Amino acid sequence: MIDITGSASRGATATQIVHRRLRYEIVSLQRLPGAPISEKEIAAESGLSRTPVREALLRLAEEQLVDIVPKSGTTVSKIPVASLLEAQVARTALEQVNVRAAAARVQGSEIANMRALLVLQRERTDAGDSEQFHAADEALHRAIAVAGGYPGIWKIIEQVKLQVDRYRRMTLPQINRMERVIVEHAEIVDALADKDAERAVAAMTHHLEGLSAEDLRPIRDLNPDYFIGDINNVYEKWGDANIASQSESRPR
Repeated sequence: MIDITGSASRGATATQIVHRRLRYEIVSLQRLPGAPISEKEIAAESGLSRTPVREALLRLAEEQLVDIVPKSGTTVSKIPVASLLEAQVARTALEQVNVRAAAARVQGSEIANMRALLVLQRERTDAGDSEQFHAADEALHRAIAVAGGYPGIWKIIEQVKLQVDRYRRMTLPQINRMERVIVEHAEIVDALADKDAERAVAAMTHHLEGLSAEDLRPIRDLNPDYFIGDINNVYEKWGDANIASQSESRPR
């Protein structure tokens, strides 16, 4: 099984362990937007002093995952619509770089590993295990970055897409959503196996689409207390959410 929380990393400090665990719980929606977070309770549960917990919460605040209000307490941040759009545009551009580079450099053993991750995603879908499904999803995108020679870009993407990941978790329960993701991933891997850069970029861009106002609004309407910001104002400013797809995904 894939380590989901990242808290098992060797040599991690107490602050890093708490930070990774809380970040995972927030991004996976185990801690819902607006929910209170007790520094004291987390310290007791972890068997730690409150200092590393406080430091972890400060890091989460910098990542816009928690809101710390003096004398009022700490809560899980609501998902900012504006940040969703910005993150999606940035991620799409970076993933296009990764997949184009991977098409030129990918090795047969790396393709085999990617196909194994697709099999794992299928198994986790059949088992109804959305958490390991998501972990395999992450591993596949990371493998593409490594194959392209840009593992550092994946680290940037991981940070950029935190808010998008929270939103995506709300879409997984949709009918056949995980099935569609597997099909989209297979199209990307097939293009990489054929070393077809244009097809790989187009497949990746299509895979990352889905943040237009029309896509976001029903999710927001089902979970109105989880979001902050006016969808119409944001999309008026940015235009279509998939602006990144209007350039790189087109054949040159």
